[in-house]
Amino acid sequence: MEVFILEIVLGSKRITLEDLINVTRRGYKVKISDEAYEKIDKARALVDKYVDEARVSYGITTGFGKFAEVSISKEQTGELQRNIVMSHACSVGNPMPIDIARGVVFLRAVNLAKGHSGARRIVVEKLVELLNKDVTPWIPEKGSVGSSGDLSPLAHMSLVLIGLGKAYYKEELLEAKEALERAGIEPIPALSSKEGLALTNGTQALTSTGAHVLYDAINLSKHLDIAASLTMEGLHGIVDAYDPRISEVRGHLGQINTAKNMRNILAGSKNVTKQGVERVQDSYVLRCIPQIHGASKDTLEYVKQKVEIELNAVTDNPLIFVETDEVISGGNFHGQPMALPFDFLGIALAEMANVSERRIEKMVNPAINHGLPAFLVEKGGLNSGFMIVQYSAAALVSENKVLAHPASVDSIPTSANQEDHVSMGSIAAKKSKDILENVRKVIGMELITACQAIDLKGAKDKLSPATKVVYDEVRKVIPYVAEDRPMYIDIHAAEEIVRNNKLVEDVEKAIGQLEF
Repeated sequence: MEVFILEIVLGSKRITLEDLINVTRRGYKVKISDEAYEKIDKARALVDKYVDEARVSYGITTGFGKFAEVSISKEQTGELQRNIVMSHACSVGNPMPIDIARGVVFLRAVNLAKGHSGARRIVVEKLVELLNKDVTPWIPEKGSVGSSGDLSPLAHMSLVLIGLGKAYYKEELLEAKEALERAGIEPIPALSSKEGLALTNGTQALTSTGAHVLYDAINLSKHLDIAASLTMEGLHGIVDAYDPRISEVRGHLGQINTAKNMRNILAGSKNVTKQGVERVQDSYVLRCIPQIHGASKDTLEYVKQKVEIELNAVTDNPLIFVETDEVISGGNFHGQPMALPFDFLGIALAEMANVSERRIEKMVNPAINHGLPAFLVEKGGLNSGFMIVQYSAAALVSENKVLAHPASVDSIPTSANQEDHVSMGSIAAKKSKDILENVRKVIGMELITACQAIDLKGAKDKLSPATKVVYDEVRKVIPYVAEDRPMYIDIHAAEEIVRNNKLVEDVEKAIGQLEF
């Protein structure tokens, strides 16, 4: 029987968002191509030449940052590179999730394999070995200003390569030396000229964080359509607003795709209605679902374009250009090209929760829920039902509004004003991750609220094939609320339903691919 090895080959093609996730979450192996090795070797030869000839080149024969004017002798170059890793490991806070930290390692290997950084083969090979043998550096989340790249997080990553710091081996947190021993990995005996700088100078920490958020946000956008469809069932929503002609005359792809999703998910429903039957038109949170959801999807598509450029970008400094025998100082480490998109990502996510919470309010409020009991509970007054579910959703949405304030509008100069404009892109990426977690919870709340509305309407036997799949999946773990109970248990269960992506998988099995 032939065995197929799932792998990503560095230097063979451009890296996609899906490639990143395949490595960080699905266990794909990483391999270095012969073409990449050739580029690595040529760049390394030029670095050695500069050192041998004592040419002045930032970070190779000089100090770093404000110390760029301090000359470093050939005998000190190894110590210089070790020192940058040691001194720059200053991050604080909670550790990065393992998948995001693996992404940092993978993207740094991608960067070095381009052959513009001058690190030796062994450095790239050790990064790849960490990935393939399930050793993940322990990297605290806070401490980068996003220029010069993610210096501090990448220093934590680099410590592991020389047997220092902390690392996970198969998700167990250990001292790096022990993690490497268990995996059968030898640390790099000593860093050589340019290598400490090549490892620490880049945008891989903020890019990995934002890219993972983006991937999950794309899946969440499908859950948002699913939850909205379930709400439409519970409120007998009017489907005319999803007529393809309405979206086509405006022309935004996200809107067009959302309207198509809503039509497909609701196809066959005997609960939804047409304009003029029960009422002339719905309020915006139902009628404008294509426009609202679609705008967030268009934003995610824009961010995806920027992310996939950055996944393949060389973000070191200085850069080696072997064709012209030059080492040139530039600014590719600057995180601004990703700081703005990741701020935009957070805004798009925040709006997803915003509209979802408004639909929860519409279902629980007897003044606007089209005949449903107040707070979706029998014996209201004795029971409070879903009253505080909406409170919790409102709290998360309000928190998101604070988190959605752009980080990229701020800059605090560093390194004695040598680095006098920084991107704060790392903060933009981390904020988007925090917003994502809140959005997942709110969408879960909408799902359980909509299921309760459907039960109170006696509508479960009139659901569309797709919404019936969703309803049944929710009801497997979250029963009807006949009287008050601790709702945090239901909310957590609903969040996990969204997190494991089963709803999207089940709906797509029933009706085909949902559009993004």
